[in-house]
Amino acid sequence: MEYEIGADESVSTAVLRAVSAVEGREPRTLRPLADVVDPAALDTLFDPRYDGTPRTGGRLSFVYNECYITVDNGEYLTLQLLEDRLCDERTQEPSASCIW
Repeated sequence: MEYEIGADESVSTAVLRAVSAVEGREPRTLRPLADVVDPAALDTLFDPRYDGTPRTGGRLSFVYNECYITVDNGEYLTLQLLEDRLCDERTQEPSASCIW
């Protein structure tokens, strides 16, 4: 699933909304994001600089609630269920789309 982060939406809020949509659950029923990553630090990584100029580039990936999440440039995030990323060593070669 790809999710576009809204202009007035924090990255941490976007993660919760996207994961809850994928899992079909209310955000408040999810494991606390703070168990995996500091939400304030996550937001700060992609916030504009002190002079107001946007940060460009940047990518962060982590696992939260059985989802592999990648945040790109604070504008988009991609979610993939861990079960979809796991590879069977007997049938697949290693690739960027699977975890070994």
